[in-house]
Amino acid sequence: MRLYLKQRFFSWGDKFSVYDEYGNDRYYVQGEVFSWGKKLHLYDLAGNELAFVRQKVFSFLPKYEILRGNTPFAEVVKEFTFFRHEYYIRGLDWRVHGDFFDHSYEITSGNHVIAAVSKQWFTLGDAYEIDIAPDIDPVTALSVILVIDACIEAQNNG
Repeated sequence: MRLYLKQRFFSWGDKFSVYDEYGNDRYYVQGEVFSWGKKLHLYDLAGNELAFVRQKVFSFLPKYEILRGNTPFAEVVKEFTFFRHEYYIRGLDWRVHGDFFDHSYEITSGNHVIAAVSKQWFTLGDAYEIDIAPDIDPVTALSVILVIDACIEAQNNG
């Protein structure tokens, strides 16, 4: 499945649209403006919350929790490395690795590619092309991608 994640350029707080390869809206993301740590809500087009991402603010390395309903099902943790960025997704046994400076990375489970993400350049606001494996839930993959985007943004602004 190919999806596109596009940040709304002129918006207050984090707002993203997610659409398919035919230009049809699929999901949208709304961030909380006045919150302690990053908080993002992933909604379907009817306004139903599908996932909630929240940053754990009192940790040495970036750490985010992903919830469905009120139930945590995954935690994204940046691993301590000197020369490269790596993330581990607890609860899913996924890893994220790639060229984060170029915004090009993969989410893997063993040798299986869960999703490949690449930034589209020369657009207003961030835009990403996402190829998700057919056997993977797109909401779960998008939730992890939102966390990685938040980590890259924090690193670039910090």
